[in-house]
Amino acid sequence: MNNRELLRVDIIKQLYYKNPLSLTELSRLTAKSLPLVTKVVNDLVLEGYVQEQGLGPSTGGRRASLFLLNIEKQRYVISVATDQFTARLIIYDLANTIILPVKKLELDILDDEEAVDKLVSFIAENIKESGIDQKNFLGIGIGMPGFISAEEGVNYTHLKTKDGSHLGKYLTAMLKLPVFLDNDSRLIANAELFFGAAVGMKDVMVVNIGWGTGLGMIINGQLYRGNSGYAGEFSHIPLSTTNMLCSCGKRGCLEVETSLLVMTQKAKLAMEAGEATSMTELFKDESRNTGELFLEAARNHDPLAVSILSEAAFHIGKGVATLIHIMNPECIVLSGRGAAAGKILLPPIQQAINEFCIPRIAAQTSVVLSELAADAELLAGASLVIEHCEFD
Repeated sequence: MNNRELLRVDIIKQLYYKNPLSLTELSRLTAKSLPLVTKVVNDLVLEGYVQEQGLGPSTGGRRASLFLLNIEKQRYVISVATDQFTARLIIYDLANTIILPVKKLELDILDDEEAVDKLVSFIAENIKESGIDQKNFLGIGIGMPGFISAEEGVNYTHLKTKDGSHLGKYLTAMLKLPVFLDNDSRLIANAELFFGAAVGMKDVMVVNIGWGTGLGMIINGQLYRGNSGYAGEFSHIPLSTTNMLCSCGKRGCLEVETSLLVMTQKAKLAMEAGEATSMTELFKDESRNTGELFLEAARNHDPLAVSILSEAAFHIGKGVATLIHIMNPECIVLSGRGAAAGKILLPPIQQAINEFCIPRIAAQTSVVLSELAADAELLAGASLVIEHCEFD
């Protein structure tokens, strides 16, 4: 793209994240001259992507016109959030209004050799169900666990295609829409940065509590990917004293103490040993995955679930104490599926911080729960499309 086209995309992105904005604000955010920004915005108004909302509040002089994305342009994004066992899909318009509510597919990306084709069928079926013309979709954003190169559209860990092609290219070819991939924890951090608890902050660590335990890093107000794009492998910090083998093949990883998978396994072992718990009945519901059922039991103050969750949260707190010492962030956000457990997470995490962190450093960092929780990755999957599509 040439400079004019890049500015056009940047303006749409700024309006997507910060609707509405004045021309002066857009000029500042894009670091481009006001006359150039005005010209590009006027072109976008003529094309129907942008509309004038009215006048902003008075600051003593002439009131500035405000602009926002025009949802009547009928452009939509498909967002897919995939963990180790479940894929969720949602369709948004450009104002992040839900057009097609969340659809779920049980999808084992660890062991099912047909997982890629099942994912293709799942997405295609829901595009058809939406009734939206294919040409009105800007693209598909997919978040998933694993070592992912967002630039290349490759997941080096999961979802191998049968012909050996890159996953992003394969999905694009099969679905006839641009497909963009990124690691789930990085996407969740991006959602918190633009829509959630990290809005307006500069240095934030976002812990993704799920089937694994991930980390998204926001440094100087931007998502940090690291030299090779793999920054944030929080779950593989060697803090566990058990001899359990991690999914990465190593021993001692934080993940073997803190993942939802481990928590549910502990719950099942306790139930087999005869411990009384509401999960005995809950886990009979095979229509929902055990992680959701475990978190529901914890939210309802089931003693066994709370005990297991608190123990895992204390270990997360040890990892968070390490992050605080290294990064000195202003905030730690607890996000992802596990954040649905709510305030139960906070006391054991804070206890670990108090025990393992230098007080002067810890006092400068707040620990908060995400209000987006499980929706974070879906919102970020949509923003992944906005970040990369060209808005022809």
